[in-house]
Amino acid sequence: MTKLSVNINKIATLRNARGGNLPNVLKSALDIERFGAQGITIHPRPDERHIRYSDAYELKKHINTELNIEGNPIDKFLELVLKVVPSQATLVPDAPDAITSDAGWNTKEHKSFLQDTIAQLKEKGIRTSIFVDADEEMVFHAKETGTDRIELYTESYAANYTKNRETAIAVFVKAGKAAQELGLGLNAGHDLNLENLKYFAERVPALKEVSIGHALVCDALYLGLENTVMMYRRLLGQ
Repeated sequence: MTKLSVNINKIATLRNARGGNLPNVLKSALDIERFGAQGITIHPRPDERHIRYSDAYELKKHINTELNIEGNPIDKFLELVLKVVPSQATLVPDAPDAITSDAGWNTKEHKSFLQDTIAQLKEKGIRTSIFVDADEEMVFHAKETGTDRIELYTESYAANYTKNRETAIAVFVKAGKAAQELGLGLNAGHDLNLENLKYFAERVPALKEVSIGHALVCDALYLGLENTVMMYRRLLGQ
């Protein structure tokens, strides 16, 4: 079964735009769990423009499903993760001023750094995942970092889905099979939505988790949050 982890960054963005605590990020996360999500993802950035570091501590205390904290493993981020001890830490090579993640790791070039970072996380019993492009070579070198999982960066799939979905999915199927053969768990995320998720989940082998935030929150504006979470769950065959 592929789990749905909902990224709540956009809910925090809305809160921060006005100040105060509306919408309440913790209550939203608990409601999203109650509506059927099997995980909550947050991606704190150094400027805390959406999720704040303090949110991570509150979420860890209260949510009942898996907490996934993703981000660039700079010192500040690692300190947070090692203190909070989420179920999963996803390492993403995004620049401090990035609007959103836009590339996976070069796992060959950064292998030593990733090995050292992952070792620290594993000492705390944190499951690790690293954000990678759908490239079999990057998957192979990811295995040598010691990570438990990889997360496939799916922007290119989403961008090309309506043009030719068979072509768009091909490299992800290959990367997924490579991960499976190497014994790596497989996650995926970025621009997956109600239109393209079902086909991706059906074609990519042994997909453990998808992380979806922006599209899901946008859909919820029209469809309602509870209904939207259930719709994404149904696309995953649940």
